[in-house]
Amino acid sequence: MTKPTIAEASCADDYDPNSMPVDKARAFIHRFLEPLTATLRVPIRTALGRVLAEDVVSPVDVPSHRNSAMDGWAVRAADLAPGGETTLEEVGASFAGRPFAGKVGPGQCVRIMTGGVVPGGADTVVMQERAKAEGRRVTFAPGQKAGQNVREAGEDLKRGSVALARGRLVRPAELGLLASLGVGEVAVYRPLRVAFFSTGDELKSVGTPLGEGEIYDSNRYTIHGMLERLGCEVLDMGVVRDDPALLERAFREAAANADVVITSGGVSVGEADFVKDLMGKLGEVVFWKIAMKPGRPLAYGRIGGAHFFGLPGNPVSVMVTFYQFVREALLRLMGQDPVPPFPTFPATCTAKLRKAPGRTEFQRGILSRVAGGGWTVAPTGEQGSGILKSMSEANCFIVLGEAVGTVEPGTVVEVQFLEGLV
Repeated sequence: MTKPTIAEASCADDYDPNSMPVDKARAFIHRFLEPLTATLRVPIRTALGRVLAEDVVSPVDVPSHRNSAMDGWAVRAADLAPGGETTLEEVGASFAGRPFAGKVGPGQCVRIMTGGVVPGGADTVVMQERAKAEGRRVTFAPGQKAGQNVREAGEDLKRGSVALARGRLVRPAELGLLASLGVGEVAVYRPLRVAFFSTGDELKSVGTPLGEGEIYDSNRYTIHGMLERLGCEVLDMGVVRDDPALLERAFREAAANADVVITSGGVSVGEADFVKDLMGKLGEVVFWKIAMKPGRPLAYGRIGGAHFFGLPGNPVSVMVTFYQFVREALLRLMGQDPVPPFPTFPATCTAKLRKAPGRTEFQRGILSRVAGGGWTVAPTGEQGSGILKSMSEANCFIVLGEAVGTVEPGTVVEVQFLEGLV
């Protein structure tokens, strides 16, 4: 079944260009996302932050041999008295990497360390805290269970089983797992190429003097940082003036060289906002007014073969819309499957939050752990969409749903933890 075009989708019953709910807008975008298909093989250290393009099949059993989960003694369960102490003769030792060469016979035991191979004849390990050694005689406390403290070969992974599935993001834990299997290189999807630029005559680059009415362009720096954190290959195209010819040239160049094009500014209502008209000429684009604050104006579509995200111009709105819409979309395009949701959890708000029902708000907050357990959250202060300091100070979003009105102190609210993302 082929996916609908963006133009067809905009005619759907749940499409509202004047006030699209956040969840519907997010789901709408995801209907048009197809992951990359190009792959390459890389050494496992290079794979960090990339997405696996094929299943990794374990070439060995993990663990590769039956081994001890504890420091203690390897024994035969048949030798242990069910209701009293048992004394056995120690006949050797098994260390990790230096196994005992013989077998454990009746009345015998072997000193064993964690990770040591359980010798032939033994089927149980008694932890050292439950035993008392006097020379070569070792007495074990009653109540031991057959098979305890023994890790069987292949208990974690069987040879030939899938150790890591295609679509898995490679994190430090995955690097360690790959190394433990003896895997030296893996197939990953190539990096996602993302081109971005800011629009507006008032924007100046860092390092140049400001004239009257001009401001420094901060959005390209936050967008660059967010894309780098996701492992994208970034193409910064600078500031493009509010000139139709210049904007058209920039869009064509970006779409020709990238998988995704991101702009900031130019998607709100205003006589200088040329982006909407250009998109009608260059590709298929859906424009929304999202029922959210900050970040009401948002555009999504395609320019040629590239996905397009038109973000608002205000600095906080850029970051909020990126994290609420663009981040998950990019991860999906990068091949991650499934894309983990942006989780929320409850916290008690310690301040009054003013809000009108009818839209979702993402206020910036500071989350704190309280003595005895639980979490509290407080706003960072003024919540204007141009106050980038509020994002710098925040470690979470306070998510206030459409039906929520003004929040009184002591109310439990939902928060999204941002640490590691922003």
